[in-house]
Amino acid sequence: MAKMELVFVPTPGMGHLPSTVQLAKLILQRDNSISVVVLMINVPHDNAIVNAYVDSQSRDADPTRLTFISLPALANPPDLSSPGFFVTLIDLHKPLVKEAVLDRVKSGLAKPVGFILDMFCTTIIDVANELHVDSYIFFTSGANLLNLMFRMESLIDVQGVNFADEFSDPDKETDFPGFRNPVPGKVIPSVFLDKEVGSQMILNQIRRFKGSKGILINTYVELELFATQALLDEAEKQKIPAVYPVGPILELDNKSRGGCQKEDHDSIMEWLDQQPPSSVVFLCFGSMGSFDEVEVKEIADGLDRSGHRFLWSLRRPPPEGKLRLPSQHETFVDALPEGFLERTAHRGKIIGWAPQVAILAHHAVGGFVSHCGWNSTLESLWFGVPMAAWPLYAEQQLNAFELVKEIGVAVEIRMDYRKDLKTRKGNFVVTADEIENGVKKLMSMDEDMKRKLMELSDKGRKALQDGGSSHHWLGRFIADLLDKVG
Repeated sequence: MAKMELVFVPTPGMGHLPSTVQLAKLILQRDNSISVVVLMINVPHDNAIVNAYVDSQSRDADPTRLTFISLPALANPPDLSSPGFFVTLIDLHKPLVKEAVLDRVKSGLAKPVGFILDMFCTTIIDVANELHVDSYIFFTSGANLLNLMFRMESLIDVQGVNFADEFSDPDKETDFPGFRNPVPGKVIPSVFLDKEVGSQMILNQIRRFKGSKGILINTYVELELFATQALLDEAEKQKIPAVYPVGPILELDNKSRGGCQKEDHDSIMEWLDQQPPSSVVFLCFGSMGSFDEVEVKEIADGLDRSGHRFLWSLRRPPPEGKLRLPSQHETFVDALPEGFLERTAHRGKIIGWAPQVAILAHHAVGGFVSHCGWNSTLESLWFGVPMAAWPLYAEQQLNAFELVKEIGVAVEIRMDYRKDLKTRKGNFVVTADEIENGVKKLMSMDEDMKRKLMELSDKGRKALQDGGSSHHWLGRFIADLLDKVG
């Protein structure tokens, strides 16, 4: 029977939750003395996909070792459109997190030996400190974003540099720890350069990281060798907390089909079954990815002229001015150029929400036009699917730079494209010519790049196996955790 409990507090979104749950399961597999409780933050908007995922995981879990608890709804949640909405939302949940943990202890369950907090839930460290329990961060992005964050904090707090002013020039290149190549300003995440709210939020976040006992990163040494070594060196000098590269942690068996309805899922798989091996370009841009009519027409023209088979997740964008996700099931076909569907009916399929893992695993898929979200990157690498980089939000431009320039396993469509989260407008329109050329480069990727991609795919799988690098680092984390407990 489990004698020690870990408290997980994930970000309640599909970009973070599945990998967090899979990390919990890996820890449970490695040590029978540990149990896990996952405390779900209650968000004040429709979260049907997340709820379906949690339900599916709860049904399959051993309740004596893995428990999901949905925290009560806030009486006065923050306004969804307010600056720093999510940070405020998590902060307001602190009393509810503490109450949930204390209730479990009062009921006779083990006192927690550690909190594992999503990278955006660092304010919960306050609760852990009040309970005299160590906190660890689960960093769901790559090692080089973490390198950049620590460098940002050092430049501001130690050297007094105005980071937003210093790196706002899109063409200025800078040497940063963990990167082999100089990094241009055009791929530094927008939030780092936002003087009003974003840069301060990131700065507060990384300061809180330094108050944790360790950081588990969803990457593997062989993928980001230079980046992880830079972090491990800093940790050894005790300049940053302990670092544990434990990835690739992926949800590869999602029974909720990633939010896709069964009939839609079956229709997609049946269509792919009819296509030749490695012939289909898959276009998908993450849970927040959508385009306006002008952009949709450019993508359609580029695909039309490329001549390649395609599977395109074309979700209708939310109403203008509304901070919502694009439609889960409704496509945006009315934005397509006249005659496009008829011209491409023999070689293309338009879908809404995509069961991405199942699609990338299919033998017919030969390329992935991706927003370069970190989960999507790891999934594409896992299945050995070549990528074309077209980032939209958050750290995706930095990921695209890493894939194209640092690691060399992706071609570029436009790595400097970015959308404003509020207006959902891009900084420019990616043209049909750029899309056509990017798709053609993707589907004729040179053999050296393909070989490197397959090697990294193989190394990612081996990293998780007994004797692999990530297997070692997860074991090291568990040993350090239990050593602190005594």
